[in-house]
Amino acid sequence: MSYLPTILKEVEAVLGQVEEGKLKEVAEQLVKAKRIFVVGEGRSGLMGKSFAMRLMHLGATVYVVGETITPSIEEGDLLVAISGSGTTKNVVWTAEKTGSLGCSVIAVTTNPESPLAAASTGVVHVLAATKYRRENELKTIQPLGSLFDQCVHIIFDSICLQYSELKEVDHAEAFGRHSNLE
Repeated sequence: MSYLPTILKEVEAVLGQVEEGKLKEVAEQLVKAKRIFVVGEGRSGLMGKSFAMRLMHLGATVYVVGETITPSIEEGDLLVAISGSGTTKNVVWTAEKTGSLGCSVIAVTTNPESPLAAASTGVVHVLAATKYRRENELKTIQPLGSLFDQCVHIIFDSICLQYSELKEVDHAEAFGRHSNLE
């Protein structure tokens, strides 16, 4: 069996339902934020780290929650919290704590009715399957939350393109911030 065409169709089905206008709003919020923090667990956390890395290349001051060099979050900062189910305890707790400090929280989740969404000031709704295979989720041939994570990665790349356009950061400038220790 050839899996690639099926995976591509699944990704296209999910991304076709994402509100492009919402992604532009997120990019605008990121531009306005003093600093950006990103949190997620497991593979969703890895998607968050890749997002943080690209934002750094684009000139943002960005941190990953839980890393040893991450400072305290402060007023004017923004948190991007990723959880397919919207119920990942550490992600929800971090969003709640961030909100209690008066900072904005953008949830990236499949469930706009989740505890994470409730703790957030904005939600990017990704209609993908999660590891829980809830009744309303898109069917997938892929294991666990693979479809969600793949789509989130592409969504984050789209947000980064809009961010770079708003900040007028071109390839050469971004490349200048790319690691030179490899």
